[in-house]
Amino acid sequence: MGPRPAGPLTVDAGSPSMPPVLLEVNGVTLQYKTPRHLVTATYQVDFSVQQGDRYVILGPSGCGKSTLLKAVGGFMPPVEGTIRIRGHAIKAPGPDRMMVFQEFEQLMPWKTVFQNVLFPMKVTRKFTRAEAVARANAAIEKVKLTQFRDIYPHMLSGGMKMRVAIARAMALEPDILLMDEPFAALDALTRRTMQQELLSLWDQLHFTVLFVTHSIEEAILVGSRILVLSPHPGRVRAELDASKLDFSNIDTPEFGAMSKRIHNLLFGDERHRARVSEEATP
Repeated sequence: MGPRPAGPLTVDAGSPSMPPVLLEVNGVTLQYKTPRHLVTATYQVDFSVQQGDRYVILGPSGCGKSTLLKAVGGFMPPVEGTIRIRGHAIKAPGPDRMMVFQEFEQLMPWKTVFQNVLFPMKVTRKFTRAEAVARANAAIEKVKLTQFRDIYPHMLSGGMKMRVAIARAMALEPDILLMDEPFAALDALTRRTMQQELLSLWDQLHFTVLFVTHSIEEAILVGSRILVLSPHPGRVRAELDASKLDFSNIDTPEFGAMSKRIHNLLFGDERHRARVSEEATP
């Protein structure tokens, strides 16, 4: 790899008393092979996630967002750079990073809420039977689903399914939840409900989440911090503080200004190229 460019990273100032850094991604370049090509998904990406962050990776399709999440999950190694969690290099998947999949249909329909939450602990054998049962019940209580403990997934709403999926992950005490466009396939109304459910749950539990999306509005609503990536290959355009923006001020000038700023970061180069092309046309 050649020398690293001094890319267009702009970081908004944070609080003077910052939470501890949990995840560090330093100079990470990711590549994967297709039948015909070697594809560079991201190029020398840097960011860090603090304890309790709702950290969003935002960018257009093909910019390497999901590939970054896979690398953090330990499913593919960087060809350049390092990924560390609590100071330790990530070399493989582990229970300290749990994936919450799209639409939460990973719940086993033949198992109850309790059995779904218990299942990963039985598989990993990290806890005794008594400990696993106690942890499953505690996780279900935390997400306020105790009265639905013996209900099957098909009887739950989408928001309840998300709570079960998060309870199942949190029962293993992961350091971070990884969410890859979990609401992308939902209709607009259901998507909004699920975003509100996620934020409500975060208000209660303050877990750390790394969330991937291609929606500007969703990034601002869900994220406390937003990493904006360029089109393919993904490079860091900016890291923005969105901690003061949420559903309560979605119609304010501040929310609109953030949306416009992100839009310019994502598409400003395209408009510039189009303008230059028009000016050069006789």
